Amino acid sequence: MLTIGITGGIGSGKTTVCQIFESLGVPVFNADITAKSIMNTDPVLIAAIKEAFGMEAYHGNGELNRKYLASQVFNNQKALDQLNALVHPAAIQASIDWANEQNVPYVIKEAAILFESGSYKNCDFNILVFSPEKTRIERVMKRDGVDEESVRSRINKQMPEEEKKKMADFIIINDGKTALIPQVLKLNEHFLTIVKNRTDSNE
Repeated sequence: MLTIGITGGIGSGKTTVCQIFESLGVPVFNADITAKSIMNTDPVLIAAIKEAFGMEAYHGNGELNRKYLASQVFNNQKALDQLNALVHPAAIQASIDWANEQNVPYVIKEAAILFESGSYKNCDFNILVFSPEKTRIERVMKRDGVDEESVRSRINKQMPEEEKKKMADFIIINDGKTALIPQVLKLNEHFLTIVKNRTDSNE
């Protein structure tokens, strides 16, 4: 079984691409949703976050105090790096455990910071969903009801797209003009062929 990583900057449309793969029967692991979940469910991670950021990091009912934690890491790169160093290994392990439970030719791992977190190293291939910055800004402004400045601020905190291009094995163009489905179908066929060839060579 192959593990395929998918990433893309904010507003690139990586979730839409993953939905197309899902429609083809490919299981998709959302690393960002899982990271948020395990911060509420993993006792080892919870203890580590409390030790690093104080008991205030969690409400009395045991739920993560997201507002407090956000205030601790906002504009504090050292604190953000510390939090990521705690959460990322747990999220990566969760994705590995999940993948081991699947019985399919390949699975998708969707992550906003696939390259930044280093989790791309656990994938057989990595896909970048690429959109022009102007298109991404317009999408996020419409989706989140925010102004251009706030979107640009979020984009500037992410790894530059040119760097991601160098690290990606495949690039899906989502510029609003190039059809997405044919690109996904081509990659799906490519991954299925790789798995079939590996299976045949092992028989």
